Amino acid sequence: MDFPKFLLGDNTDYPDAIFIVHTEFPRFILNLGNDEVEWLEDFEPADEKELEAEAESLIQQATDFYDREISRYED
Repeated sequence: MDFPKFLLGDNTDYPDAIFIVHTEFPRFILNLGNDEVEWLEDFEPADEKELEAEAESLIQQATDFYDREISRYED
């Protein structure tokens, strides 16, 4: 099954949170309510520097995805 790179999610148990799920490596869930990131991968300590460099770009892409999706609802 193919999934989009990002998915938008919410949950009534977390009324102030909106979640963006990144489905490609490295997989993560971003909580836009508090900017927390939960990584769904296990990383080796040697990979952390590469992850830090890539994480900023991926989180920006996730935020841009959210903005795009919301603008489409408003249209």
